[in-house]
Amino acid sequence: MTARRTTAPALALALALLLLVLGGAGQARAVGYRYWSFWDLTGGKWTYATQGPSTARPSDGDVQGFRFAVSEDSQHAVQPRGEREFATICAKTPARDGKKRVALVIDPGTAADAPSGETPPAARTACARVAPDASTAEALAAVAPPLRYDTNALLCAIAGYPRTGCGDTVEAAGPAASSGTTASADPQTSAPVRQGPSVGLLAGAAAVAALGAAAVWQARRRKG
Repeated sequence: MTARRTTAPALALALALLLLVLGGAGQARAVGYRYWSFWDLTGGKWTYATQGPSTARPSDGDVQGFRFAVSEDSQHAVQPRGEREFATICAKTPARDGKKRVALVIDPGTAADAPSGETPPAARTACARVAPDASTAEALAAVAPPLRYDTNALLCAIAGYPRTGCGDTVEAAGPAASSGTTASADPQTSAPVRQGPSVGLLAGAAAVAALGAAAVWQARRRKG
């Protein structure tokens, strides 16, 4: 009888702690970044660019894209929408000696990804005719000014959108959300890491398991 009275409160406490830990896990929030992602069209498909637009040197006939959205990391970034054929985008921009043409797809995203108080402009395409050694950033500046950069040379705005913010963090119950503060990481060069269980969560689960094991051991010891 004594063993049952001693063990029952311990097991009840273990169960309460387990529910508390699991409840905290269910409320964990994902972290994303609101920013302009940069893409290359390769084989008719968008691929996340491996370098920033200020260092990329596209060739004549290349197609590159920009998409403003909230993304957790490069693997889950949202691709540009709309026309992606070079012949169509640059149909009204004839070739010229000593110049190259770069087709650009500029997609400001949806209202759900827009910063508070701002409305994204319509997605559009443009054909930049620039010097042969021009970077993607120079091509973009030629067709979609003004561009805005932060002190780390991260592209913050295309054609003035958005008016404020740059790589802001966004927290929500899902992959995308509504508001946040400025991120310390550069989402163009170092994609955010998807979050797993926190140290506190793992420690709490371990404590619950240890408490439960101790209660069972105590019950057996008293019976023996």
